[in-house]
Amino acid sequence: MSTLSANLRTPSPKEVKVLRRQGFIPGVIYGHGVNNTAVSVDEKALNKVYRQVGETTLFDLAINGQSPVKVLIQEVQRHPVSGLIQHVDFHQVRMDEKLEVDIPLKYVGESPAVKELGAILVRAVNELKVRCLPKDLVHEIEVNLTSLAQFNDVITLDQITVPAGIEVVSPTKGEVVATVTPPRSEAELAALKTEVKEDVEAVKVEEKGKEEGEAPEQSEVKGDNQAKEDKAKK
Repeated sequence: MSTLSANLRTPSPKEVKVLRRQGFIPGVIYGHGVNNTAVSVDEKALNKVYRQVGETTLFDLAINGQSPVKVLIQEVQRHPVSGLIQHVDFHQVRMDEKLEVDIPLKYVGESPAVKELGAILVRAVNELKVRCLPKDLVHEIEVNLTSLAQFNDVITLDQITVPAGIEVVSPTKGEVVATVTPPRSEAELAALKTEVKEDVEAVKVEEKGKEEGEAPEQSEVKGDNQAKEDKAKK
């Protein structure tokens, strides 16, 4: 199991800026019956662990060298431009208490319909919301695509092998997870391109109309201000 070291910190904006400049990421630990605790972790170490565990695998978090606690990465906040992690939330779990988490689906194998017939694979679901004890958590759940042999074949939720101890909350049983559809004809593609082009032109016309509609209002305001200035001079 992966282990990450953390240090206690003071929850102040000034300290957060200093920590980031020094290569540390501010974070907070919380959970049921757990007091919120402000911590910081090494940026490189966090990125390494995050690549390994994602948000669905337990790992050990050791605070100030003490005995580690079991946590999940609940959420990461990233910089809107650089994409670098700016803050991380750790959820400290109780091993006897069930959790609700989103587990990603991993599509494996190759669909014969795609390979031999040129079908289009449609992944309708990318993750499952599940309920389970922390010990039963898995990093991902596989979906085998080899059963999709003909156009419009589907894989539903009840055809996926879900590990023992995991209860799927959503989607519901019988819902389509993946399917294959016939390839689009040249006529359909041409119609789609025309539709997109018309939508773009409509947006341009609407934006132009808004701009032209704002101009008179701005002129009226300017004229009113000028009239007030002329009156004041008199």
